[in-house]
Amino acid sequence: MAVDYLVIVVYLAGMLAMGWWGMRRARSKSEFLVAGRRLGPAMYSGTMAAIVLGGASTIGGVGLGYQYGLSGAWMVFTIGLGLLALSVFFSARIARLKVYTVSEMLDLRYGGRAGVISGLVMWAYTLMLAVTSTIAYATIFDVLFDMNRTLAIVLGGSIVVAYSTLGGMWSITLTDMVQFVVKTIGVLLLLLPIAVVKAGGFAEMKAQLPTEYFDPLGIGGETIFTYVLIYTFGMLIGQDIWQRVFTARSDRTARWGGTVAGTYCLAYAVAGAVIGTAAKVLYPKLASPDDAFATIVKDELPVGVRGLVLAAALAAVMSTSSGALIACATVANNDIWARLRGIVRPEREQHDEVKGNRAFILMMGLAVIGTAIALNDVVQALTVAYNLLVGGLLVPILGGLLWKRGTAQGALASVAVGGLAVIGLMATYGILANEPVYYGLLASLAAYVAVSLATRPTDAAVLAAWRERLAGRAPAHDNASETVSEQVPAAQ
Repeated sequence: MAVDYLVIVVYLAGMLAMGWWGMRRARSKSEFLVAGRRLGPAMYSGTMAAIVLGGASTIGGVGLGYQYGLSGAWMVFTIGLGLLALSVFFSARIARLKVYTVSEMLDLRYGGRAGVISGLVMWAYTLMLAVTSTIAYATIFDVLFDMNRTLAIVLGGSIVVAYSTLGGMWSITLTDMVQFVVKTIGVLLLLLPIAVVKAGGFAEMKAQLPTEYFDPLGIGGETIFTYVLIYTFGMLIGQDIWQRVFTARSDRTARWGGTVAGTYCLAYAVAGAVIGTAAKVLYPKLASPDDAFATIVKDELPVGVRGLVLAAALAAVMSTSSGALIACATVANNDIWARLRGIVRPEREQHDEVKGNRAFILMMGLAVIGTAIALNDVVQALTVAYNLLVGGLLVPILGGLLWKRGTAQGALASVAVGGLAVIGLMATYGILANEPVYYGLLASLAAYVAVSLATRPTDAAVLAAWRERLAGRAPAHDNASETVSEQVPAAQ
């Protein structure tokens, strides 16, 4: 394992080096939070694919393939569908807004009264997303070094917090590009063909496994529908995803770069399911489906290659964790802390903006590590986060983009009713039940439409300013220091 260890150590050291290098470029709020809104198609596509394909998509995707066969691809497949829908239908308009958070978009659309409540819901979602990604370090480091769970979380979490705090979105972008390349080589180009060959090829896999393993709908129609509600719609509204859209240098980059990333996700989904199916042939009696990835990597891959594929799994976890961390800190600072203190953000020195956001990433990072150590049930925590996100925020966000009659009162009612309905239904049906997100979403929609129609339409001046921002004609309120970023060549 010495060679494998060396590969992992070099990879982790590279992540810290990227963080240090990114710190030199993050000289304004815009550069620190959204990479100066200057990413070209190549970097945008790679980083977007990296953040949406995390540990759940890699380790969990293989586990679903082990349990259900090819239909286990549906979870990751619906993530790809959501990213495609976001890129084709909404990304250009989102990028033109030139904001930093989803709550700022809601304020622009509804007149400045929806930010704090929506910010709290989004903060809870991004926090739990970062926590669950951080917990996944324990699994990987246990396979690598037989390490204590708490020590593994502290080690992996500290590396992510360090490079994220140093350079913000620039550091995360650079590390995500490396992670995208490592995942592509490790999972798609190495693990996938090796796993199929070791299992005897597709003909042998079909001979060894029940026919339902090769049924595209074998996982069940209700499960697929739930994945669409949670993951496809979740991709449309998550702060972690929107913050990457904000990094695009143009409408075209956001649309086509995201389309490429979404297509890549579809291929990654199929690859994970095939690897899991092959693992079922090789190891039919594993204690847990989620052990399939680590087992096939540890037992079937040659020295060196094994280290690279484990680095790919680590890359998947780190990319999601770092993206969720900066999203969590951005929401906490801009949508909650600043508003609760009654701060109207004037133009400030770029050092103050960067310093403040860097401090929030450090604080949120420490909170994430502490919560990850204390938390046991990852699946339930992530389910709560996604149920609140979709049940509380999907309707007012998409309603604001698609329906001009929606009002601030309707948006607030939608967030409150949807969020409370989801919480109450989870208490009644259970956290992992499908009913909370179904009925919570319907309650949110009903409240939004009814209250919007019962209240006065949004002020014409607010809607006019909103349309100007959507069209890209109104000035953005980034720092005055944007002149600094204009001197930096666009990242390709």
